[in-house]
Formats: sequence, structure tokens, C-alpha cells
Amino acid sequence: MTRDLRRQLKAAALWLTAFLLMVVMCVPGLWVVLSAFRPNREILAKPPVWLPEQLTLDNFAKIFGFGADQVAIPVAAYFWNSMVIALTSTVIALAIGTAGGYAFARFRFRFKNAVFLGLMLFRAVPGIALSLPVFILWSRLGLIDAQLGLIIVYVALNVPFTAWLIDGFFRQIPEQLSEAAQVDGCTRWQAFWRIEFPLARSGIAAAGVFAFLTSWNEFALASQLTRSTDSKTLPVGLMDFTAQFTIDWAGMCAMAVIIIVPALILTFLVQKHLISGLTFGGVKG
Repeated sequence: MTRDLRRQLKAAALWLTAFLLMVVMCVPGLWVVLSAFRPNREILAKPPVWLPEQLTLDNFAKIFGFGADQVAIPVAAYFWNSMVIALTSTVIALAIGTAGGYAFARFRFRFKNAVFLGLMLFRAVPGIALSLPVFILWSRLGLIDAQLGLIIVYVALNVPFTAWLIDGFFRQIPEQLSEAAQVDGCTRWQAFWRIEFPLARSGIAAAGVFAFLTSWNEFALASQLTRSTDSKTLPVGLMDFTAQFTIDWAGMCAMAVIIIVPALILTFLVQKHLISGLTFGGVKG
């Protein structure tokens, strides 16, 4: 066997393994999407029906309150809560994370490494481990069942990762560009806003996507801190489809698709910035 043939077989085996892994990862999501467009009896059929025999939009109409067969679940209110909480927490986390990442990348101050390490260690704590102490604190502060309570929690969760990610992007931008702008008459703020911020825009977009998806999909803390339609998010609302003896799998899958669609749209809109940002910030200085 020649060296070129061995190399081709190795590459083919690698591609085949990657393809099989992608299939394994995508099959559950594909099953959820297909189940959202077929009746509940087909989902529960034994033996299982792998290929849908009938595709319908009745599941979506039902959860939004259209048609004769409706469910008493305020999907629109849950969607609004999720959008407000995710967007607000993302914007705040980006503002704080951008400032923090820039400070870590450009300035020297006491305990800089210790503060940075502390942020990373805080981010390593699983969210579910924080549920009990956060619940106790929020109950005393009156933030249970309030959008503000979830926004504060998600900002705290997203800031460390956002600061770390954006710090890497700013380290890749030569500091001499800012110094040259200041020599030409710009203030430090003008040099940042006109020179460094546009160059780091792709990285900030990447950090924003990750922060939004974290807030949009989070379930563990939201399930502990929300009670009513005033604050419940879509992931928590999925539990409304479960009863004592039955589960409305069709309605649950339809809502899951509603959760997936905004994330896909956001990723598609910022795809170019996301890829270039991840590539640009891939190497730490």
C-alpha cells in the first residue's frame, strides 16, 4: 500500500467518522422538528413511525390558540418574556464584557491576573449549583417571579465568558493603532470607538451570540426563579405540556421548534461576523 493511498484512506475514515458523529448529534433535533408537524398519535405509535405519514400545522395552531382544539398555555407571553430577558441581559453583558475585556487587554493594574482568574472560576461553577443560594437571596430581595431577577442572573453568568472572549480579540489588535490615533489628535475614547471597536466588531458579535443563546435556552435557574406568565420563559413553559398521566409531545415539540427558530435566525444573520470573530480571536496574545 502506497503512502498516498494510506493518506487517502485515513482522510476517508476521518470524514466518515465525522459524518457519523454529526448524524448521531442531528437525529434527536430532526426527530423533534418532524414531531412538531405530525399528530400526537403518530408520535406515540408502536412500533415507532420513523417517516411522518401526515404533516400538519395543527400543533402550532393549537398552542397559539387557533382552531377548535386549543391548549391553555400562553405561548405568546412566554415568547415575549424570553425575548425581553435574553436581549436585555445580552446587551448589558456585552457592554460590561466589552469594557472588561478591553481593560484586561490594554491596562495594567494590581491583582489583574487574580481578578481574571476569579472571573473564570466563577464561570466554571454549574448554574444548577447556584440555584439554591440565588433563590434564597432573590426571595429576600423580592425578585422571585420577576424579569429583573432573571436578567441579573444571566448578566452575571455571561459577563465572565464575554469578557474572556473579547479580551482575546482586543489582544490581537495592535496597540500601536490606538497610539497613532491619539498622536493624530484623538482622545483615548475616540481611538477606541473609531479604531479598535470596529476591528473587534466580529468578536463582539460572536460573544453576543453566545450570551444570547445562553440566556435564551437556560432552564435550571429559570425554573426556580419564575412562577407565573409574568416571567416564565419558553424553556420553562415546556413543562406546561406535562400532566399527571400524559404528556402532549406534539405541543411540546412545536414549542421546541419555536425556541429553535430565533436562535437559528440570529446565527444566520451574524454568521459572517461569527466565523471571522471566532477565527480572529482563536489565538491569545
